[in-house]
Amino acid sequence: MGSISEPKNSTLEAALSQAHEEYTQNHPASNKNYAEACNYMPGGNTRTVLFSNPFPLTIDSGESCYLNTIDGNRYVDFLGEYTAAIYGHNHPEIKAAVQKALDGGWNYGAHNKLEPDLARAVCERFPPIDLVRFVNSGTEANMMAIATAMAVTGRKKILLFKKGYHGSTISGKVASGKPTINLPHEFVLGTYNDVQGTADIVRSLPKDSLAAILVEPMLGSGGCFAGTSEFLQTLRQLADETKAILIFDEVMTSRLDYRGLGSTVGITPDLMTLGKYIGGGMSFGAFGGRKDIMQLYDPRTGSLEHPGTFNNNVFTMSAGIAGSKLLTKEKLDALNALGDSLRQKVTTLLLARGIKGTMPSSPVADDMQVAEHPQRPPKMFINGVGSLNAIHFAGPDREALQSLYYHHMLQSGIYMAPRGFVALNIMLTEDHVGQFLEATEAFCDKFDRFLQW
Repeated sequence: MGSISEPKNSTLEAALSQAHEEYTQNHPASNKNYAEACNYMPGGNTRTVLFSNPFPLTIDSGESCYLNTIDGNRYVDFLGEYTAAIYGHNHPEIKAAVQKALDGGWNYGAHNKLEPDLARAVCERFPPIDLVRFVNSGTEANMMAIATAMAVTGRKKILLFKKGYHGSTISGKVASGKPTINLPHEFVLGTYNDVQGTADIVRSLPKDSLAAILVEPMLGSGGCFAGTSEFLQTLRQLADETKAILIFDEVMTSRLDYRGLGSTVGITPDLMTLGKYIGGGMSFGAFGGRKDIMQLYDPRTGSLEHPGTFNNNVFTMSAGIAGSKLLTKEKLDALNALGDSLRQKVTTLLLARGIKGTMPSSPVADDMQVAEHPQRPPKMFINGVGSLNAIHFAGPDREALQSLYYHHMLQSGIYMAPRGFVALNIMLTEDHVGQFLEATEAFCDKFDRFLQW
């Protein structure tokens, strides 16, 4: 590999075209595999976020913090399976736990000894969760939390926020005029971190119509913009005022503090959803919260049913328990400190090159993506909390710049999300972060002419 060659001419379009050409030359086996996949899956894909132009990489194996492609290329993993691979890859302790489960058989159709242990670990770690139930994904967790809130309140409206993401069928990323696969709930959309606007929306709704407020304490796929203390506190107050259920979606953000990101601002939600890494890298989701709410699922006395063939599958239970023992508070604190260090150093690097602007506190509106706007963001910036960060580009050519950066980082041996998302894992070291910084610095040096307004 190595960095992208010097562009043959000075246009951004030419630089990106050249990056795609070199990528294609370096990954012939991935290209062939993708072409074969297109014969059987729409777009050769069964998970949209994994696609990237001109075609996605095909990974053959992973170990520690490294990923290996079928082309024989090796990358340092700065994506961490979109937060699910916080333990790195093929961790021996998790592998041993799953192997033990494999040896004992699976799909019992019955209770097992593992599920109470994982439930205890979840309840003891996260103060808002008195009782918990397991599902198979963060999407399911949020679907169940919404359904629970609607059942408890007898209401139908759900407040979400633009650019928020709560799973494949619950998203605030709805584009005007485009079809959506969102569930047909009565969703109301607010603007993230807009305190007064959100209060106005809630108070304008018909009385006793709002069932729940569903929010990420930090937008995850929406760009790693953290909710302000004032904003999250306002949501708690509005929920209390309307007797709606406040749901914190911590599927991604629970890793940003041992007690969950919401705990850092001293706010207790009524329900909390989890997913990703807590299943030890296996398919996992959970929803839990106040005892008086969750008690409704007690089959001895409750009124709500919650089936699910794989909710307590032994692979997830085993891997999750092993993961909970691995991920101590000390390890999590160190990981988040490493992420803070990466973000601070990238910011320093960009400022030193004169890449400046108004740092946004929420996703940048389209009308701010022009040089004439007085609050235009930097052409390139990083934001986030702890071990979750996102590299952004601004301006009318932002998508091309984002893609060029992604390909530059691949050429430098670093795997991250095409959209700029970075999720660290516990196997990464300061040396790996140094490699990330060197690659980013080289990108800024080589393509500086595209990074100034």
